[in-house]
Amino acid sequence: MNLVQAGTGGSPVRVRGTNAADTDGPSARPYPWRTWLVFGLIALTGCERKSTALSGATPASNPPAAAASAGAGASAVAAVPVVATYGYQVVDVRPHDPEAFTQGLVFLQGVLFESTGLNGHSSLRRVDLQTGRVLQKIDVSAQYFAEGMTILDGKIYQLTWQSQKGFVYDLETFALKREFTYTGEGWGLTTDGHSLIMSDGTNQIRFLDPATFRVTRTIQVLDHGAPLPRLNELEYVKGEIYANIWQTQSVARINPADGTVTGMIDFSGLLAPSDYRTNTDVLNGIAYDPAGDRLFVTGKNWPKLFEVRLHPK
Repeated sequence: MNLVQAGTGGSPVRVRGTNAADTDGPSARPYPWRTWLVFGLIALTGCERKSTALSGATPASNPPAAAASAGAGASAVAAVPVVATYGYQVVDVRPHDPEAFTQGLVFLQGVLFESTGLNGHSSLRRVDLQTGRVLQKIDVSAQYFAEGMTILDGKIYQLTWQSQKGFVYDLETFALKREFTYTGEGWGLTTDGHSLIMSDGTNQIRFLDPATFRVTRTIQVLDHGAPLPRLNELEYVKGEIYANIWQTQSVARINPADGTVTGMIDFSGLLAPSDYRTNTDVLNGIAYDPAGDRLFVTGKNWPKLFEVRLHPK
């Protein structure tokens, strides 16, 4: 007897009898229970495999790998930083010299210190906070385009744009004490109280030894994991680096440990259209008063200096 039953892979399964006479009558099947046992085993095997295929079940050897993959995916998602967004409230408005092409701004001892740029117009200034009046000023040689500036241990440090040269001045007299060099362009400058922190127009920030000007470390600034270039004027505020992003109305808040952008401040609309003149340029200039927890911002050739308070959007 030849019985044909569909097998698990679509191939026929044959159950053979003892002889041709097995095809007739019940007496011709001396062991009917064996036949039914084989049928039952085939049916059970087919059902089990079909159930596995339909449910998408994974072989027993795979669950650890699947779990590891899922865990890696979860880690990757968790690793993407959350970047908070901030708006602002104007607390006060003060005058600012509309001819000052602001490149660096620092608040210290109740006054502002300002570095202005452009060849033939670059300067270092001490400015009255309330009136915007220039209290003290030295001009930088016309061959230099002055850039960012900061103050550390009684000295003023000032960068130049493409000359790869910086200047160190006495805080009180503005007397030039020394010069230093660096590679690449100079854009923004601030300090954490220990190092000089410098931007160069890319997404890189360098930390320099203020005595030797040797680069001690660098960070790559990343916004949602992508490089954030055009970092300009810098300010160190409560453990974070604030950075103007050139040609935008935005200031990035940066973790100085690893360069991660933790927040973005939108200063859109800060300077009213009625205050713009033909030479009014971009937002640039951040100063922080730690004693009063006050934040000041202005721009290149802006007629106003703004004291602002930030709030989450």
